[in-house]
Amino acid sequence: MSVRLYIGNLPKEEIDRQELQAVFAAEGDAVTTKLIKDRKTGKCRGFGFLTVNNDEQADQIIEKYNGHLFKETPIKLEKALPRTKGDEGEEQAPKAASASPTPAPSINKEGSRREKGSKKPRRGGGARETTTTTTDSDAIRPDPRWASELEKLKQMLAAQTTN
Repeated sequence: MSVRLYIGNLPKEEIDRQELQAVFAAEGDAVTTKLIKDRKTGKCRGFGFLTVNNDEQADQIIEKYNGHLFKETPIKLEKALPRTKGDEGEEQAPKAASASPTPAPSINKEGSRREKGSKKPRRGGGARETTTTTTDSDAIRPDPRWASELEKLKQMLAAQTTN
C-alpha cells in the first residue's frame, strides 16, 4: 500500500518537479513527487507530495529528509492526511498529522440548514428595505426629495377622479 507524505516549506518560486525528485533520487524509482503550483503564475505554492511504497519506507524518509535544505530552505516532511470529500481538482495542504484533529461540525436535525429557495440577508450595501407595522397607506412616507412633487401628483389625480 502506498503512503503519501506532505512536503512543506518549499520555496515559492519556479521549481521543476525534476528538481524536487532529484532530492529523493537516492531512494530509488519507487518514490514519486508531485509539486503543487499556482495555476495563474506557475510558481510553487510552497508544498508538494511524495508517494512511497510502505510505512517503513515513509518513516525512514521522514527521519532522513525532514529539515533537509532544498534551495537554501529546510523542507518539512510528514505523513499526509487523507483527502476530504470536498477536494475536487486541486489538492490542499494537509495539517500536521501530530496536531490534534478538529471535530467535524454537527448538523442540527431540526433543520438548521436553509431551504433551497431561501436567501441570506444582505450585509450592508445594496438596497435597504423599510417595513411598517401600520396597515394605513397614508403612513408610508415618500422620499423627502420628491415629497412636494408627489403631493402635486396626488392632488391632480384626485381632481381627475372627481370629474
